[in-house]
Amino acid sequence: MLQIKEKKDCCGCEACVQRCPQQCIAVREDSEGFLYPVVDEGRCTDCGLCERVCPGLQPGEPREPLKVYAAKNPDEKVRIQSSSGGIFSLLAEQVIRAGGVVFGARFDGRWEVVHDYTEAMEGLEAFRGSKYVQSRTGETYRLAETFLRAGRKVLFCGTPCQIAGLKLFLRKEYENLLTVDFICHGVPSPGIWRKYLQEIAARRAGGKNSVLSSSLNKKDDILRDISSISFRDKVLGWKKYSFVVRLSATDGAEKNTVLLSECFSKNLFMRGFLTNLYLRPSCYACPAKSFRSGSDMTIGDFWGAEYVLPDFDDDKGISGVMLNSRKAEVLWKSIPVDCKSVLYPQLYRANPALEMSAKESGNRKLFVWKEGQLLLPLIERLTRESRWKKLKAGSRFCLRVFLQKTGLFHTVISIIRKCKI
Repeated sequence: MLQIKEKKDCCGCEACVQRCPQQCIAVREDSEGFLYPVVDEGRCTDCGLCERVCPGLQPGEPREPLKVYAAKNPDEKVRIQSSSGGIFSLLAEQVIRAGGVVFGARFDGRWEVVHDYTEAMEGLEAFRGSKYVQSRTGETYRLAETFLRAGRKVLFCGTPCQIAGLKLFLRKEYENLLTVDFICHGVPSPGIWRKYLQEIAARRAGGKNSVLSSSLNKKDDILRDISSISFRDKVLGWKKYSFVVRLSATDGAEKNTVLLSECFSKNLFMRGFLTNLYLRPSCYACPAKSFRSGSDMTIGDFWGAEYVLPDFDDDKGISGVMLNSRKAEVLWKSIPVDCKSVLYPQLYRANPALEMSAKESGNRKLFVWKEGQLLLPLIERLTRESRWKKLKAGSRFCLRVFLQKTGLFHTVISIIRKCKI
């Protein structure tokens, strides 16, 4: 029987819920808004399947990618809509053209993040772009298994722990399955995201701290009127991306109006995310780092590309692509992609999240949010930097840039790790 003794031991993939033959495992939201499995002991037969599909209990072995690329989607419109280089879309389009099914994360009607699937090109747009909230996998592992058994090609994209959960859930390898994970910083709470949206909606409705004036007086009206949310809008470029919330056009207006538009470093939700203030506890000790997820391919931003491939960087987005299996190599050769081969250390230098878990914020234990309490002032207070912290951050940034330019970053990290051991 699955027993979660410490919250850090559960990554929330829901593989146990979907695999349980007695359907006696449900998920409940904790005070922070994260979901955890709860077993109905009266119905449990103690078959042990839930434990055998748990990434926390069954971690994979560390691996190294077979090949590494810096890559761009040649369709510039798709690349601009994507968080980095638009590579997911190229892979997904190829699978759908072959009669396959694509699973990814999208927003639902309440702007919460859920996993879903599409069999049509038109459905891919909802999956594009990073969504910095933990998604619900729901029934998608079961659905993917059904498609696989029917002989359909399946592309399943998710966080490394979600891919690890899927692989354990399936209990066998499928030649018609391609798993794609991404360079993951960690996942914030769906509950915190829900509260954040409610508060910015309330501010908008109240006419305070907003870029718009409005006669609306209910935050729920605002949530219904949201037309799009982008965590990585490239209006200021790929490296200085913005968090943008847009409302549907009203009163005969031709264009959607902007509810909120802020550079990522100024936006409070992004500040809490990037300072590791409210990540899931398991993210501070991730069981799926170093390619332990078993994914066929890993994609993400190629941060530091301007130092590795300055002529290739146009500040519209470049993906780092790691091919981890022969299946991935075969698919990669079949797609029209603008790419350059690079060494893994060149990509890793500015992407330590490939191997290293997020460091828990010193204020993590102070982040105690209760129903009825305002969230935004709490995030503001706990992410506010002192002058000394800003000086330290600036010094670290300058040192990192120097090490990246000289090619010493990976060497220094390796030495630090050996010293810790």
